[in-house]
Amino acid sequence: MKIIIIGATSGMGRELAQQYLSLGHAVAITGRRAELLLELKKQYPTLHTDCFDVQTAHIEERLQSMINQLGGLDLLIYSAGYGDPSTELIAQTEIDSTTTNVMGFVKTAAYTFNYFLKQGHGQLAVISSVAALRGNSWTPAYSASKAYVSNYAEGLNIKAQKLQSNIVVTDIRPGFVKTKMAKGNGQFWVAEVPTAAQQIRAAIAVKKRVAYITKRWALIAFIMKRLPYWMYKRIG
Repeated sequence: MKIIIIGATSGMGRELAQQYLSLGHAVAITGRRAELLLELKKQYPTLHTDCFDVQTAHIEERLQSMINQLGGLDLLIYSAGYGDPSTELIAQTEIDSTTTNVMGFVKTAAYTFNYFLKQGHGQLAVISSVAALRGNSWTPAYSASKAYVSNYAEGLNIKAQKLQSNIVVTDIRPGFVKTKMAKGNGQFWVAEVPTAAQQIRAAIAVKKRVAYITKRWALIAFIMKRLPYWMYKRIG
């Protein structure tokens, strides 16, 4: 399988790249930190890398370049994301979160979907979050931008069905995972990165439309979606 992972210098993206490479797949990865890409390239000489920021890059050109290097594309995983707490509603933090999680994502997703449409098949896996389900006072832009990702993924799945195409979009919704992105107190059910990556691969393999990582976070999602506002606002 030929795979591109957007945002793989650390965390789940990097672990997914390592797991797929270990299984013998052809993989290309992107990230902002060239030294971390080079570090992984030294471990896996067959790995293709490209260093760029989804906020500023001409993503369509970079994606096509990586597709050409791989000789095609079967699966693209969008793992780039940003979400610092913004308790005082810092404008730049909100803008950075939105630019990366929405604009960088939608350019990538639209180009990939159209590529798969011409090809006749393919799978797009997007890393959203359980946080996408409700608004959050601590990270308002992060929650809102991840909601955009999840809704966009659902829209693409409906579009693929209406076009009668063999395209699947998998919406990955992690809870807490032990990465640098996991910030703040009160964390629970924190998954180790390798465990989260294994469950993500499993969900992709069976072409799930929505997958909670780890699986028990589906229970939290069920509760969150049904909590009345007057109750939810005490914790959100």
